[in-house]
This record gives sequence, structure tokens and C-alpha cells, in this order.
Amino acid sequence: MSKLRIAVQKSGRLHDESMELLKDIGISIDNGIDQLKASARNFPVEVFYLRNGDIPQYLKDGVVDAAIIGENVLIEKGDGINIVEKLGFSKCRVCIAVPKTMDYKQISDLDGKRIATSYPNTVQSYLDTNGISANLHIITGSVEIAPNIGLADAICDIVSSGSTLFKNNLKEVEMILKSEAVLAVSPILDEEKQAILDKIQFRIKSVLKGRESKYVLLNAPNDKVKDIINVLPGMKSPTVLPLAEAGWSSIHSVISKNEFWDVIDELKANGAQGILVCPIEKMVL
Repeated sequence: MSKLRIAVQKSGRLHDESMELLKDIGISIDNGIDQLKASARNFPVEVFYLRNGDIPQYLKDGVVDAAIIGENVLIEKGDGINIVEKLGFSKCRVCIAVPKTMDYKQISDLDGKRIATSYPNTVQSYLDTNGISANLHIITGSVEIAPNIGLADAICDIVSSGSTLFKNNLKEVEMILKSEAVLAVSPILDEEKQAILDKIQFRIKSVLKGRESKYVLLNAPNDKVKDIINVLPGMKSPTVLPLAEAGWSSIHSVISKNEFWDVIDELKANGAQGILVCPIEKMVL
């Protein structure tokens, strides 16, 4: 049977979160230090550990069949590569930053300036869209030091917390795009490998849905059950079970993590008591 070849970043936060996701979907990888690839013990998958910037070309050439990669890298280098699932982790944004001392008011202030970046295609497209002419200096590595050593007037780089910009006396002035980890596939994929990918994607959806949701259990007097059910979104409908104490019911449901506190407040206002909230490992819909 064929094995699906999946590329992940060889090190860093994206690597760690990618391997955690594979573990959560039941794929056990035996990977040692400095290995370039490793096979799963219990699934037809082979994992390749690659430099993030090299992965798009490997996908195009069919050297790997799929990849967990930053969306920003695909936008820069992955023309023609399809994203089949956004994964919700390793979130960042691609931004233009300038020295704090620069009197920056609008994007036209970048006209004629020198911009250091590892994302020349992304930056050039953004500048062209806004009618700005600037000189791009392509740098790999620590882009944020460029203004301090006189190499550039501004930079464009990925930003997560903004702490690196702060340490280098830079301020964010333009956000070009938002990015997160995605599951991307090679345009060269046969039916057998597509079937394996479909199974992986099904498992990923179950894990991601679980991460986005909370399981809630509560007690309520029977005359409040209807009001509480109207508050709970559930999957199809909440589960209602009678308690040993007459006149009371236990209600079970699922709520979105993003709406959690607002829903809890409404539940309490509608008579819910003894509310228990549990994490959900996976949701198979």
C-alpha cells in the first residue's frame, strides 16, 4: 500500500504543533534526532522534516504529497498549491514595520524607501496594489535588525506577539495579511493517496471541532428547561435527563469556546445551577 508523504517544518513552534496534531489524530511517529523522515507505526504515512521555505517547491514537484505549513509561506512561494484545511494554530500576521522615530502617517510614506524582507513577492504585490514604488532588500534571517544597521528604512516580516519589533525599536504600521498553519496538498496526487488524505482530513476536522468546543452539563428546575434549551446551541439538540430529585432535570450540550462566557451568563440568568464544563478531545460529526 502507498504511503502518504507529509512535510512538516523541521523545528520550531510550527513543528511542535504539527506533531501534536498528528498525535491527536492517532498517528504515531517514531522520529529520532536529526532524522529527515520517519514512518508512522499505525498508519500509511511518512513524515518529512524540511525547511519551511523549501516545502512549497517539494509540493509542486510531487516530492511530498501534503504538508502542514504556514499560510504565509504558501502565499509567498506556493502559487498553484491548494489549501484543504485551515488548522487554527501558529497564527501570525505579515506586517510592515518602521523605526519608532519615523513620522509615519500613511502607506505613501513608504514611497522610495528601502524595505528589508524575506517575503519579496508578498510585499511587492501589496505595494503594487497601493501604487507604491520602493526598493526591496531580500534578507533571510533577522530582518528586524536591518533599520538599526542602516540597511533599510522599513521591514516586512511575520509578527506574532510584537515583542521582537519592540526590542528592535520598531513599530507596526501596515498589516498585509493574516496567516495560520494549513494543510496543503500537492497538485500531483493519485487516487490511492487521495483516499489516505481524506481519512487524515476527516480526523483533523474531528480534533479541530473538539478544540473549538466545550461540553457543558447543568441542573435546572423543570419549569426552566425550555428557556435553557433556547440558550444552548448544541449539535442537534441538548440532552435532557430527569434527576433523582423530582422537578429537576440534567441538561447536557456542547457550546462554542468563542461564545462560552456569554452562554454561561445566559444559562445562569435562566435558572441553570451546578454548571460543569469539560474539554472535548474529538467531535465526530
